[in-house]
Amino acid sequence: MSTDPPDPAQQEKLAESQVQANPPPATPSMAAPATSPSNGATKQPPKAKPSFLEKILFILMPCVAPSSRAHPVEPIDQPPVNPEKAAVQAPEPPQSVPPASTAPAPDVEPAASAADSKLDEQPPAPPPAVAVDELMAPPTPVSLLPPAETEGVTSGAVQAPGSTGESVLHNHHPSKRDSAVPATNDGDESDTSFTDDEDMDDVNNVDDAQDEEDRLILNGGAGIPIGPDGVPKPLLPPISPQHVGRKCLVLDLDETLVHSSFKSIQQADYVVPVEIEFNWHNVYVIKRPGVDNFLKKMGEIYEVVVFTASLSKYADPVLDKLDIHQVVTHRLFRESCYNHKGNYVKDLSQLGRPIGDTIIIDNSPASYIFHPNNSVPVSSWFNDPHDTELTDLVPFLTDLAVVDDVRGVLDGAR
Repeated sequence: MSTDPPDPAQQEKLAESQVQANPPPATPSMAAPATSPSNGATKQPPKAKPSFLEKILFILMPCVAPSSRAHPVEPIDQPPVNPEKAAVQAPEPPQSVPPASTAPAPDVEPAASAADSKLDEQPPAPPPAVAVDELMAPPTPVSLLPPAETEGVTSGAVQAPGSTGESVLHNHHPSKRDSAVPATNDGDESDTSFTDDEDMDDVNNVDDAQDEEDRLILNGGAGIPIGPDGVPKPLLPPISPQHVGRKCLVLDLDETLVHSSFKSIQQADYVVPVEIEFNWHNVYVIKRPGVDNFLKKMGEIYEVVVFTASLSKYADPVLDKLDIHQVVTHRLFRESCYNHKGNYVKDLSQLGRPIGDTIIIDNSPASYIFHPNNSVPVSSWFNDPHDTELTDLVPFLTDLAVVDDVRGVLDGAR
């Protein structure tokens, strides 16, 4: 029996009906595409059933869809970052606030390291301020003239011109307790200590020196020196007959009547050679304005004495040129001064003249610290060509020459 070949259209319909009767199981990640039967479009053939391994993967990774177009990940180009800007813009790590409980707070190492780095960058803190009461004032410096100008021979080398004559704190010689006892690391003294008797000795020495100074000022100087034979040895010889009845006028030399320097001075009034340690040096001297007329006038009414703290090998040749009118009766130098706390004091009580008839003119108050009521202060002079102090003093000293006691006038003038 012969059969006709099947119609292709019928075969297709038969296949579709079988598919609809037995549809393949749908997977969670993909579904078979279907077409509407009304438009007559053919459906795609069903895909193969997933294997057991694929089902396990779909269960473990439901959100990851398989991709057949995998490619290596390329880095994204970013502009270079400035480390300084990054450090400025980088937020600080939050610091953990410990709870109110008694449990210890966890260590935050990043914050600590950041704080340490900031502390390293900050400048060192200034030392703590010390109370004023705890500070120890250093000794007041004595501003002497430069050694190049004095060479140690003029009064400016041993006494500050215009010094106030006030008490200056001096560093006493350190005691054995201060110099020989080292301190331990704890600040305590070592076992090699001395007794407190030495400290008491130092205190007693300071008190004795203060008492000696008070006594000298109260008594108006040390008085006339006594020689080895017990006979008083005043600094001045007995007054000459031509000066009997006159008062004694004591004049300073350097920065009062003249200014001298071992450095070259233009337009110096004269140059004096001085021998120092077997070498000759030139001293350039300029005279204070009005000094010649001042000395002439004072020589007519006073017994004039030049009393200087300079060395005689310098002052003598200077006075030889300065005293053109031959009015200076006596000359006293450094060896005649009274050494008081490093100052060369001109003790008027050692002259051998009545203290009420003695006047001293000096630019340094330290020179007449024992006799402030006998002094006529003047300013220190160096090179001012318009200075008139010596000229202005002439009428005042002329009137002072006839008073009974100069201390009453000079004390009130001060």
